[in-house]
Amino acid sequence: MVERSWQRWQDWAALVIGVLTALSPLVTTTDAAAAWTMVVLGVVLAATSLWSLAAPRSVSSEYTHGVIGVLLFIAPWVMGYTAFAGASWTSWVAGVLAVAVAATAVPVASAAHRGAASAH
Repeated sequence: MVERSWQRWQDWAALVIGVLTALSPLVTTTDAAAAWTMVVLGVVLAATSLWSLAAPRSVSSEYTHGVIGVLLFIAPWVMGYTAFAGASWTSWVAGVLAVAVAATAVPVASAAHRGAASAH
C-alpha cells in the first residue's frame, strides 16, 4: 500500500487537536503557566501533524504526537493549573485524543515505512 501525502485522517485529527489546544486560552480561564503550556504544546502538535501529513512514512512524527499527548495530559499537575477546570479538562481531553490518534497512526506509518524500505 502506497501512502500519499496529506491523506491520513489521524494526522488531520492531530492538527485540529493541536490548533484547538493552542487557541483554547482564548475561551478558557487560565493563568500564564496554563496559557503558555497549551499554546506551546498545541503549536508543536500542529507542527508535527504537518510534518506527518507531508511525510506519511515518518514513524517518528507519530510517536511525537503520542509524547505531546502525554505531556498535555500531565501538564495541569506539573504546571500547577488544576484549579482552572476548563484549562485542565482541555489539556486532559486533548492529551488523550492525541495519544489515541498517535496509537492508530503508528501501525499505518510503520507499514508505509516498511513498504518504502522494501521497494528500494
